[in-house]
Amino acid sequence: MTDATRSAAVSSIRLAARFARVREAHQSELAEDYVEMIDDLIAARGEARAADLADCFGVSAGTVARTVQRLIRDGLVNSEPYRSIFLTPSGKRLAEDARIRHRLVRDFLLALGVSAEAAELDAEGIEHHVGPETLAAFSAYLQR
Repeated sequence: MTDATRSAAVSSIRLAARFARVREAHQSELAEDYVEMIDDLIAARGEARAADLADCFGVSAGTVARTVQRLIRDGLVNSEPYRSIFLTPSGKRLAEDARIRHRLVRDFLLALGVSAEAAELDAEGIEHHVGPETLAAFSAYLQR
């Protein structure tokens, strides 16, 4: 194997790892958004119903039903037909972790001078894709 071939193979491996991380973030993004919203609804209204989630996300009842079934399968929520949706301890932890990441990203963007509205919107997407090293750097920047 030549040096050029070896270098190309290493670059392909790095590129594949980068895209794998993005795919993983996309897979967890939906679950994080749902458990965070369920937690918010329970705090605000005392319960989270599928109809409320559909309204909040602007999706159909069927989309919510499929997602809730996935969350049940993954051990993040409990629900029975025609009943409210409740977070499991794992779901509650995931919601808290997502909320902490969101606030950190939002606060970092605000510290850079981004408007409050843009920071809130952008944080919603960035929070799912930023890694631990970057979050630690954001936090260190904000501590200064």
